[in-house]
Amino acid sequence: MPDTPRHVLFICTGNSARSILAEGLLNHLGRGRFVAHSAGSHPNGIVNPYALSTLKALHIPSDGFRSKNWDEFSQPGAPVLDCVFTVCDNAAGEMCPVWPGQPMTAHWGVPDPAAVEDTDDAKASAFMATAMTLKRRIELMLSLPIASLDRIAIHRELKQIGQA
Repeated sequence: MPDTPRHVLFICTGNSARSILAEGLLNHLGRGRFVAHSAGSHPNGIVNPYALSTLKALHIPSDGFRSKNWDEFSQPGAPVLDCVFTVCDNAAGEMCPVWPGQPMTAHWGVPDPAAVEDTDDAKASAFMATAMTLKRRIELMLSLPIASLDRIAIHRELKQIGQA
């Protein structure tokens, strides 16, 4: 593992829920080995309050998140990305910008908790279920022996995690 952290971008269409959860989870669980970012192909401009309350419930800092366009990460001065994960099916099917550094990509699709139209408790449960799925996938990624795997093997493992 290099001394510098690996940069990971999580993409969802609106960048208000799933990608925000993934960003917070990886920044917390990665303990400085990874720097997570999130963006959307068509960002809502707001972060879903249930995403922030879910992070708080998991004892993860919930401040500083913002809904932003994925174009920010293809501009000069943007961090060189090591991995890009789509966490919604819509974003997975869209034409992505060209990312500097030729990052590995994988689809880690999860249901959209923001689509739940029910009681507040049902919405909170949907967000927590999505967070737990993403947390498990991130933990699997963090457990990979990255230093001993070649790029092709890492890419294969990252894709398989999204199918788990």
